[in-house]
Amino acid sequence: METLSYEIIINAPKEKVWDVLWNENTYSEWTKFFNPNSASFMKSDWKVNGKTYFTNAEGAGMVSTIDSLEKPDQIVFKHLGMRDEAGNEDTESMEVKQWSGCFEKYFLIDFDGQTKLHAEVQTEKDWQEHMNTGFTKGLQIVKELAEK
Repeated sequence: METLSYEIIINAPKEKVWDVLWNENTYSEWTKFFNPNSASFMKSDWKVNGKTYFTNAEGAGMVSTIDSLEKPDQIVFKHLGMRDEAGNEDTESMEVKQWSGCFEKYFLIDFDGQTKLHAEVQTEKDWQEHMNTGFTKGLQIVKELAEK
């Protein structure tokens, strides 16, 4: 597993940056670079150890949980498995167990009236370029939306 890190300084308070990251109206906008062929959605109960889904328009995607949550300072997702379009969850197959337990972390730090957004993701080496593209372009959209 590789741990990749990304940072961007945003001229907006961290509450606004948090809202841009996780609001259903803006989440699809900044995450479009991860899956250019389909919109991305996040559905969560916003509970530690609860259920969070990162899906495409058809409902297929990742099954995750929130490992740690301190709104609007930080959130840590733990990826547990996959979900198909019918809503069936796979957290036990050998393929999934190779990466299950990977973290995706977001930290929002007040930085002299601005916000430093730091993101980290654990991923397999084959996905590194995909993640670099998604986060580099996506966090730029977060910045643009939060600074409006």
